[in-house]
Amino acid sequence: RQFVVPFSEMMKHFRHNYETDGGYFQRFRGVFIQMSRMNEIKYGTHVGTDELGNKYYENNRYFVGRNRWVDFNKDTWKNKWDFNASQITPEWHRWLHYMTDDTPTVKPPTQRKFLLTHTRNLTGTKDCYVPYSTTKPKIEAWKP
Repeated sequence: RQFVVPFSEMMKHFRHNYETDGGYFQRFRGVFIQMSRMNEIKYGTHVGTDELGNKYYENNRYFVGRNRWVDFNKDTWKNKWDFNASQITPEWHRWLHYMTDDTPTVKPPTQRKFLLTHTRNLTGTKDCYVPYSTTKPKIEAWKP
């Protein structure tokens, strides 16, 4: 049997999105962006935002494994379409992957002195690490 959202609940979410996104145009545009990024339209409760600006949502009406998701920070055009799983902070990674049911806003993790600050993986970007070569070049460049 196919799940159908009641009309009153759909209107409640539409009104909530209108108030939070600043108008109907923003919401319609957001639906198209969400559809092109995730290949589905999801709605849920905003449970928190991390220090990188990523927004985390949950809707327990979806089945487990699909009921928690992240909307990555969209501060620039490139970041809107070029996102990476390493942009999720470790605190939210625990919640997103069902290691805990408490969000970091409800139960923050224990602070440790030896932990480093989280940085995203820079592989494939212009800021990635490239080691210098220790071998002498075997081919000399031609200079006319």
